[in-house]
Amino acid sequence: MIEKDFVTEGLKRTKIDEFLESELDRAGYGGMDVQVTPLGTMVVVYAERPGMVIGRGGKTVRTITQTLKNQFGLDNPQVEVKQVDVPELNPRIMASKIANMLQRGMHFRRVAYSNIRRIMGAGAQGVEITISGKIRGSRSAVAKFVEGYIKKCGEPATKYVQEGFSTVRLKPGVLGVYVRIMPPEAVLPDKVEILAPRIEETIEEIEEVEESEKVEVSEEVESLEEIEEIEEIEDLEDLEEISEEVDEVEQIKEVEDEEISEEVEELTESEDAEEVEDSDKE
Repeated sequence: MIEKDFVTEGLKRTKIDEFLESELDRAGYGGMDVQVTPLGTMVVVYAERPGMVIGRGGKTVRTITQTLKNQFGLDNPQVEVKQVDVPELNPRIMASKIANMLQRGMHFRRVAYSNIRRIMGAGAQGVEITISGKIRGSRSAVAKFVEGYIKKCGEPATKYVQEGFSTVRLKPGVLGVYVRIMPPEAVLPDKVEILAPRIEETIEEIEEVEESEKVEVSEEVESLEEIEEIEEIEDLEDLEEISEEVDEVEQIKEVEDEEISEEVEELTESEDAEEVEDSDKE
């Protein structure tokens, strides 16, 4: 039946995903995609560090390709490695990092809040981190940390929200880490954009406004020219008054000079007359 084919295909993809996750844990495994082509099966692996997936001289890739062919029965498998552009927006990578931090003995609250800041700093709309297990003592508990806006149900929750899961084995027991991220490019159906009102002006109104502006400009130019002419006339009158005053001063100086010269002549004549009288007496 067709239903059984879908189920077997889904199981095969899940097993391949689990195998790649266990093999490429240190490389920052971020998921995979299987594409069936006429030439064979293309397996696209997303990783934070593609160099570790390829291996030295392509040894790791060849080993993975051989395992996919022999163990999982893929027809002519071809493995392609792609780097994750923003690891902070990949929930599987972040869940693995949180598990590694808990493995090193860090407190779960500090781990959760630090990773939430990193994820939100990368531009995510919302994030939810759930850590479950024996986190406080001998009894199991669940700690949930939420930041931003994230969908919980409906089609947007399944279409836009990305999920990642990882486990970590500690002395008290096994802890589960569940990360849900709402990417920045997700556009919700209930988003409403309010446009600014548009002011429609007819061509006639625009022409009238332009003509009125031209008239105002011409009037201003005329008034400025009149003011300049008045200022020029006033400057000329001032210059004429100044020249008349200068002429008057020069005339006064000439009169004074003439009077002084006459006095000097009279003095010289009187001196000459006195000298003549003295000579006659002698």
